[in-house]
Amino acid sequence: MLKIFKKEGEEKVKWGWAMYDWANNVYSLVITTAIFPVFYNNVTAEKDVNGMIIEGTDNVQFWGMEFVNTQLYSYVLATSFLTVIIISPLLSGMADFAGKKKLFMRIFCYVGSAGCIGLFWFDADHLELSMIPFFLASLGFWGSVGFYNAFLPEIAPREEHDRLSAKGYAMGYWSSLIILVICAGMIIGLGTHTTTFCFVLVGLWWFGFAHITFNALPNSETRDLPPGNILLQGFKELKGVAIELNGFTHLKRYLGAFFVMSMAIQTIIIMASSFGIKEVGLNETELIITIFVVNLLAIPGAFGLSALSRKIGNIRALMTCIIGWAALCLYAYWFATTKMGFYVAAGAIGFLMGGTQSLNRATYSKILPKTNDPASYFSFYEVLEKGGLIIGMFGWGYIEGYTGSMRESILAMIILFSLAFLAMLMVPKEYRNKVHYAG
Repeated sequence: MLKIFKKEGEEKVKWGWAMYDWANNVYSLVITTAIFPVFYNNVTAEKDVNGMIIEGTDNVQFWGMEFVNTQLYSYVLATSFLTVIIISPLLSGMADFAGKKKLFMRIFCYVGSAGCIGLFWFDADHLELSMIPFFLASLGFWGSVGFYNAFLPEIAPREEHDRLSAKGYAMGYWSSLIILVICAGMIIGLGTHTTTFCFVLVGLWWFGFAHITFNALPNSETRDLPPGNILLQGFKELKGVAIELNGFTHLKRYLGAFFVMSMAIQTIIIMASSFGIKEVGLNETELIITIFVVNLLAIPGAFGLSALSRKIGNIRALMTCIIGWAALCLYAYWFATTKMGFYVAAGAIGFLMGGTQSLNRATYSKILPKTNDPASYFSFYEVLEKGGLIIGMFGWGYIEGYTGSMRESILAMIILFSLAFLAMLMVPKEYRNKVHYAG
């Protein structure tokens, strides 16, 4: 049985845990969403007087092959997700048995923050080298999040998971807004030549504030090592988790729905900025303002949908979110052809993003069976999430490369949301009505 840390009642530990969202969410905003995508498109393509990409100027060379610039962008991210899938199981076994969750979380944090700082030297003429720090920043972010999430069932009882998860995301959104204001002030006030300094600021912010979390979180307890290769233990435990899921129908079906839903949601969140730049013609200032509003709306989204889940249950609240996401995709395909149309879509993304991400994390932590190796269960969760992202990002890039437009990629996401909704309907009725705590 999982032993909750003795400090679970101390708000310091819970606050310290939530502070990692404050620390690392600046990567999600500046590097993934707001500023780096604009910078990347500006240095890898040419625009006309209306801010639209000039056809044929957005192709780039990478190791002798030609790609659409955003196609390469999505492929590099997908490769980082694949790397996380391979590395995480290798480390999760050691994390559980040797009590190294915090150590591995710290290592990934350092890799990610260093990658952000490395983007200061990004050069479009040497993409083979320049995409390395971009890859490392993504690797560090997603690698650390897996171990971070695994602490949730250890520091708080299940009935607090919704609230604490929402608190973490909300703190992350506030943090992102602060960074965005600082970066916008630098770029608008001092000039676009300061853009790369924003990447350095993100790396230092992530690195610095993460130490509040590292100092607050207790060290995990060690356990007797099992016989065999410890590096392969994580894969054995993932296999064990997959086998154990056969005894937890509600959890297995929820994870199936989560896999498809996350595939679509995370892909949309990551590629939304590029959509605004290439399909609508947003400039840097317009995109920064849009992302500011998105993150502002994500805060009430996190708490609002958490409150909804307490009334109708987590699963039904997530089903409501899925309907909202599918409707958003239809709207974006037909109506997000103007800047105002895109602003409306972005606002909806913000509200849904805040609630869906928080609810997914909280729901999984609440319906987990009691176990001595939560890191393996969360590693399994991360494998599914990243596996979905790989398919989503490669699929988005392939459709864009084949059709020459991102709009068809958006339309394809509706299929995924439809499948996710059907999968949620297969979760046993008693779990759809109210989240029961697994024993």
